[in-house]
Amino acid sequence: MRHKKAHKKLGRTTSHRKAMISNVATSLFEHKQIRTTTVKAKEVRRKVDKLITFAKSGTLADRRQVLRTIRRRDVVKTLFSEIAPTYEDRNGGYTRVIKLGRRRGDGAEMALLELVGFEGIALEKQEKAEQKADKKRRKEEKDRKEAEATANAE
Repeated sequence: MRHKKAHKKLGRTTSHRKAMISNVATSLFEHKQIRTTTVKAKEVRRKVDKLITFAKSGTLADRRQVLRTIRRRDVVKTLFSEIAPTYEDRNGGYTRVIKLGRRRGDGAEMALLELVGFEGIALEKQEKAEQKADKKRRKEEKDRKEAEATANAE
């Protein structure tokens, strides 16, 4: 039985676990969605929802509470100025965990942890990255064809 067990240990020491949760939460606020293991995502979701609740009220004391977990001031500023106002009328459920299947290397269950309402931003970033990769691929093909043409001409 797991009576009075507040959290998952995640196979780490307390300091390592706290640092990892802090880093994952920082990445989530920075990128609006992250890909991680399902257990980590569910554990981080608890912390992230509390941080967003602090950010919604926006007092100095709340900002200091958030700074205990999120050390990067630019990310805290983004949290208080951009993310928290979008959840003003929402009473919880700020994050979404979407299961993605198993990781190829070790079979760990993977999930996508994202902020509700910011799905479009993540999709735009993904599309932009795909376009950039496409452009790079076309340039490499063009360079390869030119190299073949010069090699055939000689």
